[in-house]
Amino acid sequence: MSAGSIPKGSVVRDPGYPTASENYLTNSKGVLSWIFTLDHKRIGVMYLVGVTCAFAFAGLLALLIRLHLFQPDGMIFKGAEANNYYNQLFTLHGAVMVFLFIIPSIPAALGNFLVPVMLGAKDVAFPRLNLCSFYLWCAGAMFFIGALFSTGLDTGWTFYTPYSTTTDTSVIAATMGAFILGFSSIFTGLNFIVTINTMRPPGMTWFRMPLFLWATYSTSIIQVLATPVLGITLLLLIAERTMHIGIFDPEFNGDPVTYQHFFWFYSHPAVYIMILPAFGVISDLISVHSHKRIFGYRFIAYSSIAIALLGFLVWGHHMFTAGMSPMTTIIFSALTFTVSVPSAIKVFNWIATMYKGSISLTTPMCFAIAFIFLFTIGGLTGLHLGTLATDMHLHDTYFVVAHFHYVMVGGTLIAFLGGVFHWWPKMFGKLYSEFGGRLSAAIIFVGFNLTFLPQFVLGSRGMPRRYATYDPEFAYLHQMSTIGALLLGVGLLVALVVLLTSLVKGKKAPANPWGGATLEWHCTSPPPFYNFEHAPVVGDPYDFSNVEWDGANERYVSTEPERKIAPSEIPDAVPAHAKDGH
Repeated sequence: MSAGSIPKGSVVRDPGYPTASENYLTNSKGVLSWIFTLDHKRIGVMYLVGVTCAFAFAGLLALLIRLHLFQPDGMIFKGAEANNYYNQLFTLHGAVMVFLFIIPSIPAALGNFLVPVMLGAKDVAFPRLNLCSFYLWCAGAMFFIGALFSTGLDTGWTFYTPYSTTTDTSVIAATMGAFILGFSSIFTGLNFIVTINTMRPPGMTWFRMPLFLWATYSTSIIQVLATPVLGITLLLLIAERTMHIGIFDPEFNGDPVTYQHFFWFYSHPAVYIMILPAFGVISDLISVHSHKRIFGYRFIAYSSIAIALLGFLVWGHHMFTAGMSPMTTIIFSALTFTVSVPSAIKVFNWIATMYKGSISLTTPMCFAIAFIFLFTIGGLTGLHLGTLATDMHLHDTYFVVAHFHYVMVGGTLIAFLGGVFHWWPKMFGKLYSEFGGRLSAAIIFVGFNLTFLPQFVLGSRGMPRRYATYDPEFAYLHQMSTIGALLLGVGLLVALVVLLTSLVKGKKAPANPWGGATLEWHCTSPPPFYNFEHAPVVGDPYDFSNVEWDGANERYVSTEPERKIAPSEIPDAVPAHAKDGH
């Protein structure tokens, strides 16, 4: 990537700043135009607002948890009901964060907006199904809110039996909400699979797709294959509570360990539903902001598929203390180490991409670098939990809490924030304050580590999770964690203020503010209603040799020769017809 002037004789194909033509935000007005929209971009924006609200709610619950644990005997909840209130607090935090934010955040919000644009298509394959999936997400969220304002929920986000079959809290409402959210997830995954299979433009073979599309495709496979297992399991749990049919409840000759097998057969692949899209985001961020071709493209692409498949084989490592046979636990332990290999391949390739790259420390790149650091810690600490001898000691301690949050928050949330900052100019046509964005990334990074690093120490010293009170010897570690959580909250608030302020005061964004080579940077910012004024030319998504910095206009432009393509060639809902058979 050079940073000089545009070579003489080159044809500039960059659409520049938004023209007077209508974009997707302005082509129709009024609340009803959003409520009944079939435009994938608007649906993606509605998902973005929804998951952000869910995250804010779950985050406030997390702050209440940390504030309560600031003192050994509890700082917020007192008296005989303190434990019950605390149980409901961490249950709703976990359930809302997992089912309403982490799982749908990147696929539903960023994926809905970006997948058709990256394909050069006009929309997803099934626009009405896409809108239906959003309203199913809203319906599932309402069930969780109903559980909050009725009798609460105190089972933990996993709804473990036999307690979930006997407690008098709103288990049925919450599990019905999760069941409905499962349909939303299946519809989204099905839509993306069909879209990527059938709507790739001429010339976009499988190995000319952006890695974000590979990650989305792999995630969609898991959503379609694994989520029905969760749905059936939750229906059986509801049947057990209402009819006592004897599946999970030992009082009626049921087996609670069977529930654990069913639940984790979905929920460990669901971990990859949460993290695989983040891998796709980071692959694009590292390459674009290093201004260098991604290292080991095919290895990263194949590793996404490998993670999706191997993820179905390792659920048993959540159950090493549940009484499985020694041989079974050994097999699950070995498989757990195996699934870490494709994840490690990605990390090595990202670092190799950065090596000798022209790195721009933009806000998205700061989040990408933070992701590599935090996810690596999360992955390496997972080896302790995959090892039988150490897991026996660490199971159900704060070590597990810290490991899970380093993967899900340090991984998925950080990648989500990086992706939002990266594609924000494309989505809304506004540039934000780089200083404010980098400041938020730094505060979030420090606050996150201050929150969860002490919890590794707490867990290794035997502090169990889900306790409302604790021995005073753990007080200073809990207090460090609480201070870190408050700092993390400040960083997230700064990020939100930076983004929202840009909508009012931000400069107009050019079509390609970062110098990316994928197709979404070939349309205006924000995109037109049908995504492209002219059919885009498919090229190598990580070839930056034809992208130049136009210093006079402070934007990146493409300098490759212009090719005439009929607008009718923009994919609508027609099969892909790549010439080489891919």
